[in-house]
Amino acid sequence: MTPNQALTRNQALVLQALTHAEAPVSAYGLLDLLRAEGLRAPLQVYRALEKLTELGLVHRLESLNAFVACAHGHSHDADAGPVAFAICEDCGRVDEFSDPVVEARLGDWAEKKGFVARRTTIELRGRCGACARA
Repeated sequence: MTPNQALTRNQALVLQALTHAEAPVSAYGLLDLLRAEGLRAPLQVYRALEKLTELGLVHRLESLNAFVACAHGHSHDADAGPVAFAICEDCGRVDEFSDPVVEARLGDWAEKKGFVARRTTIELRGRCGACARA
């Protein structure tokens, strides 16, 4: 996001809620969290999420149908490459990471097959280190 590109009030509220959330939050969960702030309609939340995702500030976890704030805490090019998520099925912790080797391998495969990827989401599901030791 460029310095001249300010977030709308709804976008800022949604981003703040996700930044402070301890686990991924669904769109309707965000609506419930933000009703006191004046958000009343699902469309308000969905529009904010769409723009925040486009800006690379928020990620959608496909398997959970929920959203998390970008772990990097800043905007990045949403088309820059695959971002992967490790999702703990016990505590709900989500770790975000990217790996240039994985990105290169996926790119090589797509090129060989003539496949044009629009979006890549990688999700690992299991137990985080803390839960695995418990």
